[in-house]
Amino acid sequence: MPKSTTTKSPKTTTKKKKKASTKKTTAGKNLVIVESPAKAKTIEKYLGRNFKVVASVGHIRDLKKSSMSVDIENDYEPQYINIRGKAPLINSLKKEAKAAKAVYLASDPDREGEAIAWHLAHILDLSLEDKNRVVFNEITKDAVKKAFKEPRTIDVELVDAQQARRILDRLVGYSISPILWKKVKKGLSAGRVQSIALKLIVDREHEINAFVPKEYWSIAGDFKKGTKKFAASFWGVDGKKQALDTNEDVVKVMERLSGPDFSVEKVEKKKRIRNAPLPYTTSSLQQDAANKINFRTRKTMMVAQQLYEGITLGAQGHQGLITYMRTDSTRISPVAQAAAAEYIVDKFGEPYSKHGSKIKNSASAQDAHEAIRPSNVFNTPELISKYLDKDQLKLYTLIWNRFVASQMTAAIFDTMKVNLEQNGVIFVANGSQVKFEGYLKIYNDSDKNNMLPAMEEGDVVKKVNLKPEQHFTQPPARYSEATLVKTLEEIGVGRPSTYAPTLETIQKRYYVRLVTKRFEPTELGDIVNTLIVEYFPNIVNTEFTAEMEKDLDEVEDGKRKWVSVVDQFYKPFAKELSKAEIEMEKIQIKDEPAGFDCDLCGHPMVIKLGRFGKFYACSNFPDCHNTKAIVKEIGVKCPLCHEGNVIERKTKKNRIFYGCDRYPECDFTSWDKPIGRDCPKSGHYLVEKKVRGGGKQVVCSSDECDYQEAKQK
Repeated sequence: MPKSTTTKSPKTTTKKKKKASTKKTTAGKNLVIVESPAKAKTIEKYLGRNFKVVASVGHIRDLKKSSMSVDIENDYEPQYINIRGKAPLINSLKKEAKAAKAVYLASDPDREGEAIAWHLAHILDLSLEDKNRVVFNEITKDAVKKAFKEPRTIDVELVDAQQARRILDRLVGYSISPILWKKVKKGLSAGRVQSIALKLIVDREHEINAFVPKEYWSIAGDFKKGTKKFAASFWGVDGKKQALDTNEDVVKVMERLSGPDFSVEKVEKKKRIRNAPLPYTTSSLQQDAANKINFRTRKTMMVAQQLYEGITLGAQGHQGLITYMRTDSTRISPVAQAAAAEYIVDKFGEPYSKHGSKIKNSASAQDAHEAIRPSNVFNTPELISKYLDKDQLKLYTLIWNRFVASQMTAAIFDTMKVNLEQNGVIFVANGSQVKFEGYLKIYNDSDKNNMLPAMEEGDVVKKVNLKPEQHFTQPPARYSEATLVKTLEEIGVGRPSTYAPTLETIQKRYYVRLVTKRFEPTELGDIVNTLIVEYFPNIVNTEFTAEMEKDLDEVEDGKRKWVSVVDQFYKPFAKELSKAEIEMEKIQIKDEPAGFDCDLCGHPMVIKLGRFGKFYACSNFPDCHNTKAIVKEIGVKCPLCHEGNVIERKTKKNRIFYGCDRYPECDFTSWDKPIGRDCPKSGHYLVEKKVRGGGKQVVCSSDECDYQEAKQK
């Protein structure tokens, strides 16, 4: 209506418009329910005006938090309730569904997403025989439209598999946790995957503590053929490989050597082929993101979710940039293979493309969807970098490079192995050179070329020098997030979606702490692990748990009923619970004397173990509530205020950082340890950074200064 003819007040006009708008957007349209509001906007644009897309914002029904909510006596019947706070959303969904022409359930394409669709069907009174379930592995216009042409019924077997896992986790967590509360302290928990992850960390720590270093030696040699130098190392004596255990062994070898001339005893030349890496699964992405771009597991999944749900790419609009990020499949669709081949041939040439090759999945992979890959390979990281933040760009680049590399041909190397001999003492030199780059054109995970000079049997080479060096064997390394995820995957425990929350939980419970990005068990973690190992051995038995994962996969495949799988686990577990209730002794975690008195009441202060670690507390509790954080001085004055001292502090997730003890008067903080010296180049304070291999390096704290000192082991 033109403005000049408007006679009603603005208030009345607004009401009328709103009512008309509501009627326009609901009646006679197809309703689509997804999990995420971000996805809803994108998908609605793709589907057009005959569809309305809304979000359930995850689950709408779940088991109660206040109780087990599993009826053990009635075939483990789950007792679901509508999630608190979601009543307005549920009412809105019911209203929208009632007015809609048809309802489609488009939650994520995994077990969890299938369960959400099943719960939505229950809430909205939809028939399980209706073909209203829509699944797409990537949020692109073609993929979404194709999915809506092929709706299916809800996969009840997939729902059963998710439900069985949820119930098993409830039975374990809600049965063991109360026992731990009574016998150790409140706030503790146990879980199927969580307890195994904790045991792996504790067992590794025991290995490290029991490790006895063993001496060994090596002899590195520099040689030259003509003017070209090359390296070789001691191999053995008189045709037999020999270990150098002591300095005496080295002396005996060195005594057999006299002049500089060594003869070339043997030359082996071979062609070596290195195949391209497989595209990413969830766990391999988590591992590479930790190792290559320094992402924590949780951060990797959070950023991957953003890339999956979509980014606005200027004139291209909002687009999902990667396929679904929870998968253990390495399968790639023929369409994606063809697109990658087109890109590779255009960019590098025909010899670099391996289009049409099949990628074999691991035996345990659930092939419901594809590996993690870019939705559109022509959206190169360089092309869309201006639309992504730095974290999104780092992860997208990692995924894009790995996918394209996986579709490229193998790299071919010429290798050369040469045995050098003098008086029966043998040194071995190895060299290689890339003959054909293949996938290394885009994904260089190879060592640098190390070609040896041309040599034939009988040639003479000159010794430049020999360097005997003493070494000691090292204990096994503590687990990082990446190596722990890799180990859990290798032993068949857990599934891709469980790893990130599992690692987060064992840190929240203060069972472990991250020290220089490696997991160390706490005293509390050691205690909990000891009790679970003794009283609930099956929970931490990796073979038992891996077998259970296979049973749950069989539920998904329709080969087993979920109730029988749960029952098979619970009956022996119930006996272990009864035994633990009776026989487990209460463990008293004694308070340690702090060595000083309370400044409020004068009673002695003690060191207590709390949720986030140890802290000072008054022994006169509850009459006195005085507490103090335990701080560790590092002997350095604050570089900001020059009055306070720098102390070691911890975040709630037990990550160490450094700050001024005059906080909040001085807000100095640093992730890296200040060393008390200023940079000779910029004048900023110097810090000590941890480097790979357990070393340290002093660098300038200013990002604009490149000053650094030699690395220290």
